[in-house]
Amino acid sequence: MTAETTAPRAPLPLVFDAPRRAAKPPRHLADLTREQARAAVVELGHPAFRADQLARHYYAGVTDPAAMTDLPAATRTELVEALLPGLLTVVRHQSADGGRTRKTLWRLHDGALVESVLMRYPDRATVCISSQAGCGMACPFCATGQGGLTRNLSAAEIIGQAVAAAAAMANGEIPGGPGRLSNVVFMGMGEPLANYNRVRTTLGALLAPAPYGLGLAQRSVTVSTVGLVPAIRRLTEEGLNLTLAVSLHAPDDELRNTLVPVNTRWNVTEVLEAADAYARKTGRRYSIEYALIRDVNDQPFRADLLGSRLAKRLAHVNLIPLNPTPGSQWDASPLPAQREFVARLRAHGVSTTVRDTRGQDIDGACGQLAASEDVGVPGVALPQPQLEPTVELGAESDD
Repeated sequence: MTAETTAPRAPLPLVFDAPRRAAKPPRHLADLTREQARAAVVELGHPAFRADQLARHYYAGVTDPAAMTDLPAATRTELVEALLPGLLTVVRHQSADGGRTRKTLWRLHDGALVESVLMRYPDRATVCISSQAGCGMACPFCATGQGGLTRNLSAAEIIGQAVAAAAAMANGEIPGGPGRLSNVVFMGMGEPLANYNRVRTTLGALLAPAPYGLGLAQRSVTVSTVGLVPAIRRLTEEGLNLTLAVSLHAPDDELRNTLVPVNTRWNVTEVLEAADAYARKTGRRYSIEYALIRDVNDQPFRADLLGSRLAKRLAHVNLIPLNPTPGSQWDASPLPAQREFVARLRAHGVSTTVRDTRGQDIDGACGQLAASEDVGVPGVALPQPQLEPTVELGAESDD
């Protein structure tokens, strides 16, 4: 079975520029710098410090004006309507793994749909957030990529997913009692670096301490990309020490051109060189995301090629047995092939782990997000024999 003979439909075109929106989302405090927010409050005729109070409530997940008791009762509604408009409306929650994984379908102001997934582990809570409605990168094994790109999200729409996850943890909505959101990964719908400016604003909010952010550690935030080399270089110059994850999926250009079409623009060598520059600048290893697809990219010779390319690089391979998507004829590599792939990578001295699969039965695992209002027939996640202890989503940050 080859990538060419199993593709479910004709290839989609690459889309780097998001379609124009009929109407922009309403202005939101999370789109503004602190200075801009304070100026906006002054324009409304209120003291500048009211912006700080609004920010403190917003990042704590407080949405009801009546609960903002440090604001004058007469001004609460006005300030909330002006700077904290509702941008994300829950369409539904779906739970798996005993409630410890929760996928949320959100409707945006213009009717666009996106999804985020909150996962609670014994030692961390990770939310996988979307940066675009859909995706323009056209990877044929990914449900999001096959749905095409609807539009970019605003910074506030992206940040709002993380804020909601933090509030869900703090309020004890996920089994295990009240807790704290510890990790954010940009691995939901969309290519984060194709929406660079808004993602950069989001990063600032995730890392900033209260009242203007969630106060996460830089190493606890992962930005994933299929390999937009100019944007990787731009991120390198930002001076941040985030975790960079590169969705490689093939070590050779011939196959990667098919699996990750952006490779026709920036090939494997260029992508790895850009990631190496990020590692040199930050001192942080980067993660190579590699979906193991039966008889497509799991051959022993490709494991050896990947191992030889990554040997002596500051890189870690995160293998992901392919999650099924509707209409796809591809499936995960069998256990013996997974074992041999891991062994060959490690024989080259390459650090390798296998991704823990969460939310497969609710189409919430990697590559399954499609943001459909149709629930359809519930999926069944078949028990998978474990290759070895798996690594949790968000653990890419653990060096």
